[in-house]
This record gives sequence, structure tokens and C-alpha cells, in this order.
Amino acid sequence: MTAPLHEPTADAAPNAHEEAEVASVKAKDVQGRSLGRIAWERLKRDKLALTGGTVVVLLIVIALLAPVLTHLIGQDPDAYHENLIDPLFGTPKGSLGGLGGEHLLGVEPVNGRDILARILYGAQISLLVGFLSAVVAVALGTVLGILAGFFGGWVDSVISRVMDGLLAFPQLLFIIALVSVMPNSMLGLSGSAVRVFVMILVIGFFGWPYIGRVVRGQTLSLREREYVDAARSLGAGRFYILFKELLPNLVAPIIVYSTMMIPTNILTEAALSFLGVGVKPPTASWGQMLSNAIDYYDSDPMYMVVPGVAIFITVLAFNLFGDGVRDALDPKASR
Repeated sequence: MTAPLHEPTADAAPNAHEEAEVASVKAKDVQGRSLGRIAWERLKRDKLALTGGTVVVLLIVIALLAPVLTHLIGQDPDAYHENLIDPLFGTPKGSLGGLGGEHLLGVEPVNGRDILARILYGAQISLLVGFLSAVVAVALGTVLGILAGFFGGWVDSVISRVMDGLLAFPQLLFIIALVSVMPNSMLGLSGSAVRVFVMILVIGFFGWPYIGRVVRGQTLSLREREYVDAARSLGAGRFYILFKELLPNLVAPIIVYSTMMIPTNILTEAALSFLGVGVKPPTASWGQMLSNAIDYYDSDPMYMVVPGVAIFITVLAFNLFGDGVRDALDPKASR
């Protein structure tokens, strides 16, 4: 007798096994991915953004480890080396600003302080002001922007008029006037720490309207979405909707504008130090070094080039990384 038609044959068994493997592979291919994972995969394809992010991480590590690095190279940022200075012209001996094996980026005119050590310590001031002032701006802009967009009415009118006033206010002149009259000690801080604290607060305070406008506009759009109406119909309160429904959907634009705000804050700090109202000497600052280099740009151009290149690389790295983050989180905006 022949075998029943419904019984599997010997040749059919391997085919069933292969079909099971194919089905398993397809299931893995269509597995759901989070928005964060999708954004990370987009960001990985952007080589310029990854390069900028790598430089940003490297700069943060350098700023954190500045004391260790200066100890390794055997230089103190505040130590004078008058023996390396030409007593007649006040410029470093040798070529390229005294560049050599002991002083890898040369020394400063007049006093002979090591430029590399001061660049490393200057990174601390620039990144500290850039990051913390961005945190202040993001905190104020997010809270006030989401309140203005969600509640509307007189709340929106008051906050929007405050934004307009701050955007029209001469920020740089106000900071110069404020820092100039600040006491030498305040809240347990003294010297340059007072000025750094004031710069962080003032730069962050005048920076929040920019992100506040973005958050307000996004909130006006999101509050009309179906999931917000569904939450209201289920009896959700206003603060639940704000923090559970709206705020998570505002994370992407907040991150994007935060990364774009940091380089602007770094440039503002450098400009204030350049004008003489930033950190006090002998605290190292890139803007302060550029200001001092004006008198020696023709006889010692390296003194101006080094801090200028440091500012350029830092701002460029943040901008490249910020552009990549924007394209990864909101690809439609780049089209």
C-alpha cells in the first residue's frame, strides 16, 4: 500500500525547517525599534556629525583632566619663565613663539607662561559657561514655553511679551555693565568664580526666549493632537497632560536647540573675556588670551593663532554635532 497523502515525506522535512528559519529571520527584521534607536542609526550614518561629536567628547575629557594633563607635560599654567623671553622686545626666544619639546605650543610674551597649559585650563571655563548657561536657558525656556503654549490667553500674552522684550534687550552691554559693578566676593565665591557665576546666570537668562519660542510653537501644535483629546476625555488633569503627554514629545526639539545653543554661549564667554569683563587674571581664558595677543600679533602671531584655533575647533565641532542631531531627530527639517 502507498503511504497516506497527509503523512510528511522525508524530503519535506528539511523544507519545513528552512521555512521556520526564514520566518524567524523575518520576525527579527520587522522587530519594532524605538525612536531613540532610529535616531542613533541615522546619526551613525552622518560622518561629519560623528566627527564633531568625537571632538566634543575629547574636549570635555580634556577640560575635566586639565590638572592631570598639565602635570604629565610638566607645566604650570601660572608659572613664569622669564628666561625664555627676549628682554629687549618682550617676545619669546626662538621661532614660532618659543615652540619646542618642553613647550609644545610655545610660551606667552612678557611672562613666558606655557600656552598649552593655559589652553587646557581655558577649556574648563569655556565649556563650563557654555554648558551651564545652556542648562539655565533650557530650564526656563521649556517651563515658560510649554505654559504659554498650553494655557494660552493672558498667560501666553504675558510670557510672549517678556520674550519680545528680552530678545530686543542689548544682552552684551547689560552683561558688561553688570559684571563691571559686581563685588569681588558673593555667595561664598570670590574672584573669577563670581564672574563665571554671573556670566552663567545672565547668558542663560537672556538665552531662554529663543528656546521658549520653539517650545511654545510646538506646544500649540501638540495640544490639538488626538492623544491629548483622548487624555482629556479620560479625565486627565492639566499637569498630567503637560508632563506625561506633551513634554515627552518636546524632548527632540529641546535637545536639538540645546546643542545649537552651547557654541553660541562659548562665543559669548570668549567675547566677554576678550573685552576684559570675563574671568580675572591669572585665570586662563581663550578670549582673554586673544585680547592679550593683540599687542603681539605682528611679532608673535602664534600667541593669537593658538587660542583662535581652539575656539574655532570647539564651535565647529558643536555645530557639526548639533546639525547631525537635528537631522537624526527630525529628518524632515533637513529636506
